[in-house]
Amino acid sequence: MIKIIVVGDIGSGKSYVSNLFGYPVFNADKEVGNLYRKNKLFFKKIKKIFPKYISIFPLKKDELANIINKNVGNLKKITRAVHPIIRKKMNNFLTKHRNKKFVVLDIPLYLENKLNTQKDIIVFIDSKKSKILIKLKKRKNFNPRLLKKFKDLQLPLKYKRTKSKYVLKNNFITSSAKKEVKLIKKDILKNERSSTRH
Repeated sequence: MIKIIVVGDIGSGKSYVSNLFGYPVFNADKEVGNLYRKNKLFFKKIKKIFPKYISIFPLKKDELANIINKNVGNLKKITRAVHPIIRKKMNNFLTKHRNKKFVVLDIPLYLENKLNTQKDIIVFIDSKKSKILIKLKKRKNFNPRLLKKFKDLQLPLKYKRTKSKYVLKNNFITSSAKKEVKLIKKDILKNERSSTRH
C-alpha cells in the first residue's frame, strides 16, 4: 500500500483535493469533529482538564475556542488528548485498507508528528493567500486569532513544499483541480509500474 499525503496551508483545499484522487481517504479533521460530537469518554477527559469552561455533552466548538483563546498552552493540552485517538483511528483505517494499492491521508499535522515514511508520496497544495482568506471568511466559525494559534503549531509552508514530491496549484476551479490530480495520478502510477519491474 502506498500512502498519498496531502499537505498545505489551512483552507488551501486539502480535503477537496484528497477526495479527487478516488482512493480511500482518511480525513483527520472530520475524525476530530466526530470525536467532539460523539465520544463521551473524550468529553469527560476534556471536562476534567478544563472543568470551568465545559458545560454539557457534546463538546461545543465555541467552548473549545474560548479555552484556546484564554491561553495558547491550552491548545497543546487539547491536541495532546486528541492525537493518540486520531492516530489509533488512522492505524485502523490503514489496516482496513491494507490491500488497496493507494490510500490518501488528509492529516494537517502529519509531518509535524513525524508520521511520514520514505515511501510516502507527499502532495503540497499551493493556493494564493488572498483566495484562502476569502474561503476561510465564509466558514461559520471563522476566528483570525484562533487561526493564528493553529498555524503556529504547523511547520513552515516552505518546508512542507520542499518535502513534497508534487506541488498542486489550486485556484479553486474544479476543472483545473481535477486536471492537476489526473496528471499526478498518472505519474504516480507510471512510477509504481516502473518500480515493480525493477
